[in-house]
Amino acid sequence: MNEAASWIEWLGLVPHREGGYYREIYRSEDLVPAAGLPPRFSGSRALATSIYYLLTGRQVSYFHRLRSDEIWHFYLGGRLTLAIIRPAGGLEEINLGQDFSAGEVLQAVIRAGQWFGAFVAEPDSFALAGCTLSPGFDFADFELAGRAELLGQYPQHRSTILKLTR
Repeated sequence: MNEAASWIEWLGLVPHREGGYYREIYRSEDLVPAAGLPPRFSGSRALATSIYYLLTGRQVSYFHRLRSDEIWHFYLGGRLTLAIIRPAGGLEEINLGQDFSAGEVLQAVIRAGQWFGAFVAEPDSFALAGCTLSPGFDFADFELAGRAELLGQYPQHRSTILKLTR
């Protein structure tokens, strides 16, 4: 069994609809009522949630957006690149990893409403990360990007959009 498969088994990860593998490890028992949240939320939400997330070098996390801010925490493996389309239309890549001399960082924040996806730099590698959301994750707050929609809005990022959409 390769190292990624071992981590998937040890952590009890399952396939995620955006690509990769995950397991929720924390969901706050405290709820924020809908009246206490911004109008983009359709109901109450947990104060926070956290997952393990593993991506192999032969997978991608497809472009998607969330209604909550998401904090990514790098744990181990190879460099994990987050591709983010910023509100003004620019594309930013943040490299998560442990090679600080190469500009890698251990944490990154994706703001609510921004399209983003991820990939592992080396095809024979993997990356294990954690993702923390506040307010907590709910699939009602998850939107997977359509390729045609993103290409129409951001044609200047064609190669990245083709890589990170279906």
